[in-house]
Amino acid sequence: MKKTATVLVAALATLALGSSALATMEIQKEYKAKDAKANCASCHVEKMPKKDKADLNDLGKKVKAAKGADGKYDWSKV
Repeated sequence: MKKTATVLVAALATLALGSSALATMEIQKEYKAKDAKANCASCHVEKMPKKDKADLNDLGKKVKAAKGADGKYDWSKV
């Protein structure tokens, strides 16, 4: 019984964390199509930024500014 509860909690935590990171991974995949060497450090100051403390570098600021009202990015502006 304890093992089943642990597995269930772990599965729900994985699902919650995975879905919250979906948008950022989608953006990275879109940019990787443009630049194969892209990684987190391409847009962020730190190599592995934390969720609440993600300082952007110049490229990251350009990408953020290229986001349209519909939530999609216009990569021609980057």
